[in-house]
Amino acid sequence: MTLQTVGIHNLTRPISIKTKRGTIQQTVATIDLDALLPHERSQSCIEVMMPLLAEYAEDIHVGVLPDLLLTVREQLQAKEAQLAMTFPYFINKTAPVSATSSLMEYQCTLRGTSTKRSSPLIRVSVPVTTLCPCSKEISKAGAHNQRAEVTLTVQPTGFLWLEDLIQLVEESGSCQLYSLLKRPDEKYVTEMAYDNPMFVEDVARMVALKTRHLPGIEWFSVGVESFESIHKHSAYAYIDSNDLNDISN
Repeated sequence: MTLQTVGIHNLTRPISIKTKRGTIQQTVATIDLDALLPHERSQSCIEVMMPLLAEYAEDIHVGVLPDLLLTVREQLQAKEAQLAMTFPYFINKTAPVSATSSLMEYQCTLRGTSTKRSSPLIRVSVPVTTLCPCSKEISKAGAHNQRAEVTLTVQPTGFLWLEDLIQLVEESGSCQLYSLLKRPDEKYVTEMAYDNPMFVEDVARMVALKTRHLPGIEWFSVGVESFESIHKHSAYAYIDSNDLNDISN
């Protein structure tokens, strides 16, 4: 019986991520590492993969994935190796009025393959506020708003900071989210959202337009899910950059 793929799934390990501020952030990643094996291998995948993951864990970024995966492929004599690494990333944010400081968590994923034709992917999941334009238009006072989750996946040709991708998304909703707000901050963010009503389609288009103008992006996708406050269902929108070729800047 021929095995097609072997590997490690749901491995939890501490990793170190360089921040844009020049510091090192310690976090915990859930790792999937697979090798496509065309024939019998001489070594156990565990014996190869575990030491390599430990070696690279001190400096994980999208630039190291090709070397790591190439080494896995060569040592296992595999046709291809692929990795997905998901981890929480924390950014210290300041409330807009009171300047109260608090940590915001963002789920991030690095995904790569050993094939030369495919560069690694970076994915960030960022919460934002959306306020319904229809609700604002038909209501005498107020409008329903809700939290939305924006998932931006990019395939860069060079280095990108996670902070820059997260900031791009946060600036594309009705308003940003914060972990801790004082009363003056609550007033600010609710009024900010009210002044910037957006459907999920609007948020997806805004993120796509900004991402499209980033230098060195081969491909990207944007998914936006709004957890509706007056409906049991969610609203969703998705854009693939391959479908934007016929749209003018």
